[in-house]
Amino acid sequence: MSRSRRWIERENPAEPTQIVGEVPLTGPAAVDAVARKAHEQFLEWSPRPIAERLAVLSEAADALAGRVPELAVLLARESGKPIADCRGEIAFAVTYLRWVCANAASVLTDSALDDEGGRLEIGAVPFGVVLAITPWNAPVILSMLKLAPALAAGNAAVLKPSPLAPLTVQAVADMLPHTTVVHGDPETVLALIGHDAVRKVAFTGGETAGRSIAAAAGGALKPVLLELGGNDPAIFLDDFRLSDSDYERLVLASFATSGQVCMAAKRLYVPRGRYAEFVDSYRAAAARILTVGDPTDEAVTMGPVVSRAAADRVAALLTDAVERGGQLITLAHAPDSDGYFLSPTLVLDLPDDADLVRLEQFGPALPVLTYDTVEEVVERANDSELGLGASVWSADEERAFAIASRLEAGFTFVNTHNRTGMSLRAPFGGRKKSGFGREYGEEGLREYAQSAVRHLPAAFRAGGAGSAANAYPT
Repeated sequence: MSRSRRWIERENPAEPTQIVGEVPLTGPAAVDAVARKAHEQFLEWSPRPIAERLAVLSEAADALAGRVPELAVLLARESGKPIADCRGEIAFAVTYLRWVCANAASVLTDSALDDEGGRLEIGAVPFGVVLAITPWNAPVILSMLKLAPALAAGNAAVLKPSPLAPLTVQAVADMLPHTTVVHGDPETVLALIGHDAVRKVAFTGGETAGRSIAAAAGGALKPVLLELGGNDPAIFLDDFRLSDSDYERLVLASFATSGQVCMAAKRLYVPRGRYAEFVDSYRAAAARILTVGDPTDEAVTMGPVVSRAAADRVAALLTDAVERGGQLITLAHAPDSDGYFLSPTLVLDLPDDADLVRLEQFGPALPVLTYDTVEEVVERANDSELGLGASVWSADEERAFAIASRLEAGFTFVNTHNRTGMSLRAPFGGRKKSGFGREYGEEGLREYAQSAVRHLPAAFRAGGAGSAANAYPT
């Protein structure tokens, strides 16, 4: 929340009267100076050989690795994520940065061809200044997914983090070269997008903000990468086999970060004949591993949601679910506290048009739905405007992949879901209204470089025969 027009204060969602820290607010009037400075940094950074840039980024990775324990506490206090998850997220950001340092030189490389057709060179060149706009739910890794490849490619970066988790991101960005952090309102973001020095925009967040950012970038004729969340279906085929540990992994696939993850399993589809067995096993696994409480407590696996508005939204979805005939099953009990704690809840017997099924809940409330045929469940899983992630669970790997190929998702997990199914080499992004562009993998690196072509046709080399003035190429 804003204490004044000059500062943004961040409360602790586990104890809202406690202010974790504050950051300075940058208004639209300051955007020109910020963008011009970033452009100057680009002019200094981009001519340096890529090996030199990567050496600087490697040093930043080492520096960040040394601060994981300290920064994890800060992230837990400002975001409400359990401290073990915070350590994991920051350590994973180090891992990704080191992966970029190891792979960028081979991916962001120039190519050359000199043969009977002439001479062709294709350069991989930076855009200039990249504007990265990031959310609060995984602020460190979602920032690093943009900053690391952008900087490796020779761009300078302006990072605008969420006011709901600005503190740890600021500390991380301060360790990176040629990265300016701006804390501002939507007007500041739009001013940055419209500035001539900003040449590309990368955004992870909600659909409403994504539409505004895409419209502004389109009006300024600038490329944009968007990851706008999902309503991920998880389909369990009739031959699925899950151990106790598999069920525990599945529980966290939905309830990690209190369900506030874009690629969480958000709709579970189970064959009617195995429904009771599934629900019983799921409840038992949740009882074993879900502990709701203070996120700085090492024993806690689920903290509060990020804000009062988030808590109210999930409560409204559960109220609607009850009105639609849903049966609520409490999986673990939230503490009696002034914090934004919610009890993780399984919801049974809902129709497909209930809000909890139709909308991305982004909170600890999960519908479990039955189905009768594979054709039916594929159709129902695809009946969404969103298409970020999905999963298929089966004892038959070939069968699972065949079904996965029919799902309208940018990333389909097999026999897992959420972060346990990610890979540094696998590009991640959405289809339909879940956005476009990719992060991770070689595609994620290439998002931050563009082709610059130099071409001399053979006909116009010294001694060449030339061609007619208006000839088409052959």
